[in-house]
Amino acid sequence: MAGSGQACTVAHPGTAGRLALLGHALLLSLASTVGAVLCCLWIAAVVLVPFGLGLPMTLLCAVAVRRFADRHRQWAARRLGAPIARPYLPTPPGNRLTQLQAVLRDPASWRDCAWLLVNSVSCWFTSGLSLILFLAGLFYSGYPLLVAVTPSEVFREPFGFFAVHGLGQTLLVALAGPLLLAAWYLSGEWLAKLNAHVAHALLAPTGKAELLARVDELTDSRADVVDAGASELRRIERDLHDGAQARLVSLGMSLGLADRFADDPETVRRLLAEARASTADALAELRDLVRGIHPPVLADRGLDGAVQALALANPVPTEVAIRLPGRLPAPVESAAYFVIAEALANAIKHAGASRIRIGVEFAHPPVRTTGELMITVADDGHGGARIDDGGGLHGVARRLAAFDGILTLDSPDGGPTEVRMSLPCVWS
Repeated sequence: MAGSGQACTVAHPGTAGRLALLGHALLLSLASTVGAVLCCLWIAAVVLVPFGLGLPMTLLCAVAVRRFADRHRQWAARRLGAPIARPYLPTPPGNRLTQLQAVLRDPASWRDCAWLLVNSVSCWFTSGLSLILFLAGLFYSGYPLLVAVTPSEVFREPFGFFAVHGLGQTLLVALAGPLLLAAWYLSGEWLAKLNAHVAHALLAPTGKAELLARVDELTDSRADVVDAGASELRRIERDLHDGAQARLVSLGMSLGLADRFADDPETVRRLLAEARASTADALAELRDLVRGIHPPVLADRGLDGAVQALALANPVPTEVAIRLPGRLPAPVESAAYFVIAEALANAIKHAGASRIRIGVEFAHPPVRTTGELMITVADDGHGGARIDDGGGLHGVARRLAAFDGILTLDSPDGGPTEVRMSLPCVWS
């Protein structure tokens, strides 16, 4: 089963797909019985906790239930085409009693328990029904053959519904087989999705839990933005103090000395030359500083032109593919430019790549302006990249988080490396 964080697929075309669903139906039906037993064990362990018993068993059952539920979340996500987030609160550090209290106070734990009970019944009306239709269809389709090869009293009353006498009646019973198989074939996908919706209703985070998680996420991203802004201000102050300010002080000193040696033309010319050099250096450093805040090429030519300029200045051959319907909002353009620049710098410095590919695409539903800016920076280097605290990619993830953006990394040892970034936005 695919992980909930991965792309979800729901395509099960044709007979092969229906047979795959049938295999899932068998596994889910058996798993629902296992889940009911697990739920009973967990409840029994919780009841025994006040008597000084059941503490290890409760924690063990909680871990087992959560893993069991995670597997069903993954399966339901594949059926529904969208990942289902884990709703659990973080487990605090501490001894087993502290962890047990956190588990028992977590509403998601009791929702899991309720799901185990509901699933033990509902699964047999969804996945179990699909399985029963298939088996009954096979049974009735081969009913005349079964009557012919077994003693006459064995299959005289198929499933106890009515008595059958003679070959003609067995052939009439056999007509039910194709009808049941057709019902299985037509309802298999629908029943699987119904089972997935039941799992989603109890295993997905509630609206309140999602709101609390969103508040925590926004709090963290706001703190990251504040830290990043403070760090950027310190960098600008440092660059101004060590660069342009020093040049301007040198310029003032040169002009002051030139005024003092007004009657020595040679010295004045030398001091004025130094002043011109200091002015040129200060202007160059100010241009670099401004370029680090908001590149002029980004304001003039948009994200397309700015990324093309990055690729042209790159010492490693870089391929660029950009498909944008128009100008993006300035904050999004700026964030996208800098995350591309940072990812590109990482590929140049650490990957040992001989070729880099940059892809930028705005994906949005038809007749809507909202969508996602999808960015890919891939290289053929030696791989092994990681999102470590304080690293370049960690900074990229923090910058994206301020815009509800997501960074995913695929960089196995030996390469290649692909950094995928997404930014929700609108185009103007």
